[in-house]
Amino acid sequence: MSKKKIIVTGTSRGIGLELVQILANEGHEVLALSRNEKPVKDLQHDHIHSFPFNLNEEEDLHKVSAFVEKEWGGSLDVLIHNAGSLVNKPFEEISAKELMTVYQTNVFGVFQLSQQLIGKMSKNGHVVTISSMGGVQGSMKFAGLSAYSSSKAAVINLTELLAEEYKENGPSFNVLALGAVQTEMLQEAFPGYEAPTSAKEMAQYIADFSLNGNKYYNGKMLQVSNSTP
Repeated sequence: MSKKKIIVTGTSRGIGLELVQILANEGHEVLALSRNEKPVKDLQHDHIHSFPFNLNEEEDLHKVSAFVEKEWGGSLDVLIHNAGSLVNKPFEEISAKELMTVYQTNVFGVFQLSQQLIGKMSKNGHVVTISSMGGVQGSMKFAGLSAYSSSKAAVINLTELLAEEYKENGPSFNVLALGAVQTEMLQEAFPGYEAPTSAKEMAQYIADFSLNGNKYYNGKMLQVSNSTP
């Protein structure tokens, strides 16, 4: 397999941190983006690049684009939107600030970072967005997750729209709706719940899909879940 240039967001813990290690160990060049870059820096991996990154800051979005131009000759093969924000509260108690924080990361960040980078991706490129089963129409829903699950529904629709808009010359777009994975975020949503899938196991699946899924799918939402939640 040819070595790819890959960007992953949300890499300070859980699936994201496992994902960059898997991809880099396979020899791919990975730019790991997170507000806290220390966990990635501590890996001291020759194929992993990083700098502090906040999806809410327009200047940081431009820094990513500049990195691709300077370090990778202006080309990008895979973009994985893994960063996520969650608030677990009764609907009437969620503040406007909390709602905006969730949407800024889970929806607006995906939208704006994609805008920065799609022009650097070829027809063979692949944009993968990590969503949730909570965002899938008709799936089981859980009280307290109205902000999170509705934001995850939004990026499913966005993926379908972008696949249509770029189907002639642009990259492929797919979204993975994950079920329960044993991560810190799962504990925030379902305290005490033990998931059947580890972060490393799910990261391996996402890594394989990001490298090969665009050969078979475009504009599709795949449900990746063996449990409820």
